[in-house]
Amino acid sequence: MKVLITGGAGFMGSFVVKQLLKQGFKVIVVDKLDYSGDMKRIEDVIDDIEFYKLDLLNFENLKALLIEKKPEYIVHLASQTHVDRSILFPKDFIECNIIGTFNLLESVKYIKIKKFIHISTDEVYGEIREGQFFENSPLLPNSPYAFSKASADLLARAYYKTYGIPVIILRPTNNYGPFQYPEKLIPLTILKALNNEKIPIYGNGKQRRVWLFVEDFARAIEIIIQRGEIGEIYNIGSDEEYENLEVVKKILDNLNKPYELIQFVPDRPSHDFRYSLNYDKIKNLGFSPKYNFDEGLKKTIDWYLRNIDWLKEKYEIVNKFVENLLKFYKEKTL
Repeated sequence: MKVLITGGAGFMGSFVVKQLLKQGFKVIVVDKLDYSGDMKRIEDVIDDIEFYKLDLLNFENLKALLIEKKPEYIVHLASQTHVDRSILFPKDFIECNIIGTFNLLESVKYIKIKKFIHISTDEVYGEIREGQFFENSPLLPNSPYAFSKASADLLARAYYKTYGIPVIILRPTNNYGPFQYPEKLIPLTILKALNNEKIPIYGNGKQRRVWLFVEDFARAIEIIIQRGEIGEIYNIGSDEEYENLEVVKKILDNLNKPYELIQFVPDRPSHDFRYSLNYDKIKNLGFSPKYNFDEGLKKTIDWYLRNIDWLKEKYEIVNKFVENLLKFYKEKTL
């Protein structure tokens, strides 16, 4: 079984690469290796995969690769994913997430595949104060990132309906785990706490998110390859819902650091208050998370403590951006 994974050097993609290798798949990875791609994530399996550095915006090279390799499955993870970055640089998200997906779908028209698994996000639904989103809930994206992903969802659906591309759309909740960049809440909090620096929390920190350990997400991909129905949408969630402030306090407790490190900063524009997914549909295929949040968080913190140099190196890459971002939000509230 041959699977092509776009964004396979990314945070979530790298875990999918390893999960499918364990299940006997022949894995081809395509990644343009921008700031968020890192070969260190897959260096331990590099001899077991085929890797191609390729930007999805390069249609002719992408088409040629697919025609040559003829994968049976495609897992499309490549995208710009950081909401804050989308607010400052929306054009990058439109190009990567929409045009990149368009080029990939167009390229697939030249080969025959069994499944095209498109990875979306729970953020396409917008926010929900009470209850849960189902797969047929309306799309009401509130950030440039969420808009770009919702647009890609609709594009993938249109190619299924119009051209018969065997599309399945997945909408996962917040993933966390090792190798995540410190522009995201959990790794940023870990690093700031270890340095005894102030930890920025948007608004009052009461925003609520559901958390899924990245290894559980990777197992969900395997289940969808095996049992997912073409043309369907599946939410991938968990039952682990917490306020952002609760998450930060859990990390501080694990590291024996004081809550005084918490610093509330101006909220970002269009900050969704709460996401919550009903994931009964994928449960019926046999999926259930292996890790609860406390277990996954402990595993994540332990990994960062063992790989503190990697975390600091990546923070140097994103630090200036984080500083400019907080300055931008502060100025908008004046």
